[in-house]
Order: sequence, then structure tokens, then C-alpha cells
Amino acid sequence: MRHAPFIVDSQNKLLMRLWSLHPKYLDAKGLVALWREALLAQAVLRGRTRGYRHHPQLQRFRESRASRYCIAAYLRQVHAEAARRGYRFDARKISRSGKHQPLTVSRGQLKHEWTHLVRKLRKCKPTRLRQFAAAGIPKPHPLFRVIAGGIADWEVVTPRRISAAAKPRKPARRILVRKKSLRRDSQRNPR
Repeated sequence: MRHAPFIVDSQNKLLMRLWSLHPKYLDAKGLVALWREALLAQAVLRGRTRGYRHHPQLQRFRESRASRYCIAAYLRQVHAEAARRGYRFDARKISRSGKHQPLTVSRGQLKHEWTHLVRKLRKCKPTRLRQFAAAGIPKPHPLFRVIAGGIADWEVVTPRRISAAAKPRKPARRILVRKKSLRRDSQRNPR
């Protein structure tokens, strides 16, 4: 199966993440990022932008007959979580909602995203992580209904990084050049 092209950053991480997890688990930065990325997804699904059209995260919305209504419902839940926390996201940016069926997310996908989020929170916001330590199986975003299954086909799974101790290190070229130039300078100007 061939995946559509997607946009990644310098570390090959997806630049857009539309979480299947409930937005309550996200820290402030994560919630703001989700809002912005979901607004971008809404623009893509409405044909208002040329970028990100082939992003794999949008596949599950496109599979719905009412993809525009689904993304609007998704955004409304993100907005509700932001309002619950006292943030003021502009609800006027959300398209009109209409009738739609809930989307499905597999248990494996939910577990994969939870693992990903736990790794991020452990690094950046351990206090936020402690609030949900006993969550067990996390709740999905209200738009999704959980079904059995593994990680979704559209998810880009990268192998876990090798620990820094196990990686062979290459010295940076700039450092080597600088050391050589310092050596030359010290030979020219002996003290």
C-alpha cells in the first residue's frame, strides 16, 4: 500500500497532528497547536488551501460522507475544551455543522497516540502527565467511536530512536574546522 506524500520537519516528524485522544489530555501548547492544525485541516477539506491536501491525517475525515461537518464537530470539541480552561479561541472560525456519523478510531491507534503524547508530556510537562497517570485507557475525542484494531494505515510510524550512548557519534565539521583554525592561530601567534 502506498501512502500519500506528507510534510515533515527536519527530524521527520509530522507537522500536523489531529489527535484521536480527548483534548483534555493536551497541555496548553498542545491544545493551541491542535486548534491551529484543525483549522488548517478545515481549510484543506473546504478546498481553501493548496498545502497539506495529501496529508495522511486527513484521510479519516475524507472517508466520511460529511467530512466538512466532521471537522467542524472536531473543532467545536477543541473549542469547548479551550473554553473550559478559560482560553478564548474564536468560534467564528469554525464552519457550520451538520449531520454526520461519528468517525471510528481503533484501540491500537488510540494506544499509539497515547504513547506519543506521554513521551511529549514527560519531556515538556511532567506535571500535566501526572494528572492523567491513572487514566488507564484514555478517552477518545468525542467525535470518535472506539473499535478493535491496530494502528491506522494512515499513521506514519517511525522506529524508536537509538539511545544516545549506543549511537556512534560523528564530530561536527564546523567544530573540526574551528579547532584547526585555532591551532593555526596559536602557531602564528605564540605567547
